[in-house]
Amino acid sequence: MNTPTFRTAVVRVPNGPDSIEVIEVPVVDPGPGQVRVAIAAATVNPTDLGVAAGFFHSIGLVDQPEHTGLGWEFAGVVDASGPGADLAVGTRVAGLVVGFDRNYGTYAEQIVVAATDVVPVPDELDLLAAATVPLNGLAAAQVVDLLGDAPAGAARLLVTGAAGAVGANVAVLARERGWQVTGLARTGDEGFVRGLGADFTAHAEPEWDAVVDPAQLNEEALGLVRDGGAYVGLRPGLEPPAERGISVASVVTGFDSARLADLLIRTASGELPARVHAVVPLDQAAEAHRATAKGGLRGRYVVCP
Repeated sequence: MNTPTFRTAVVRVPNGPDSIEVIEVPVVDPGPGQVRVAIAAATVNPTDLGVAAGFFHSIGLVDQPEHTGLGWEFAGVVDASGPGADLAVGTRVAGLVVGFDRNYGTYAEQIVVAATDVVPVPDELDLLAAATVPLNGLAAAQVVDLLGDAPAGAARLLVTGAAGAVGANVAVLARERGWQVTGLARTGDEGFVRGLGADFTAHAEPEWDAVVDPAQLNEEALGLVRDGGAYVGLRPGLEPPAERGISVASVVTGFDSARLADLLIRTASGELPARVHAVVPLDQAAEAHRATAKGGLRGRYVVCP
C-alpha cells in the first residue's frame, strides 16, 4: 500500500533561488490539539530569501541534515482535526510557523500545526490576502510595541520602506500610539503612503525623534535619528550599533493569536493594507524569490500549491 504524500518546496544545500526544489513528503495526521491545513496561499518574505541563501545556516539557526523548509505565513482550510482541537474541518484559517530549523514550512500543499497557532479568517477576506497578514502584520504590531507611545513633545516618526508590507502596517499602527508618522518611499508611492494617513517624503533629512527601519537602511537610518532618539529594526543581531544616546532595538516576531485575529479583522475592513503583487504555483517559488530579491515590489509574491 502506497503511503500518501504531499508536495513542499525545500532547500538541501542552500545557494539562493537555484537551490529550491519541490519534493514529496509523507502526509501526517494531526495529533492531539493539532489540525492539518490544506494550504491555499503562502507568502514569499525576505526572511525566506535568507534561508534559501544559507544566511541562517551560517549563523547556526538551521541544522537540518537533509533539507530545510521554506515559508513562514500561510492561509488555508482545515482538512483534519486531532483530538481536542477546537477547529472544525472546513474552517478557513491563517497562521504563522516560527523558527528556522524545520524540515518543511508553508511552501507546501498542507501543514500540521497546533490549533492554537492558527486563527479563523473573516469571511470578507480572501485567503490570498489573508496569507500576507501573519508575519508582516505581527512584525509591524510588535515593532510598534517596542516603540511604545509617543513621548510628549517628541513624536516625529520616520518609517523607511513605508510602501512595503511591514512599513505600511507600521505607518497605520504607530499613528494610533500618538506618533506623527512620515513614510519614506519612492516618489511613485506618495499616494499610497498618504492614503495610510501618514505624511510622505522621498528624501529624509536628519533629526527624527524615532525611525522604524523596515527597509533595512541600518546605519543610514540611524543617522536620521536625533541624539537620544529611538531606532527599531527588523533584523535582530544585525542592527547598527547604538550611538549618541539613541536606543536601538530589533523585533523578534512571535505568534500572538489574539493580535493576529484583530489584524485579520482590520485587514478585512480595509483599515490595514494587504497587497498581493503576484500569485505563482509552488514550482515557481524560485522565480518568486528572484523577483523579490530585486526589491521594489508593492505587495508580496504569494505561492499557491
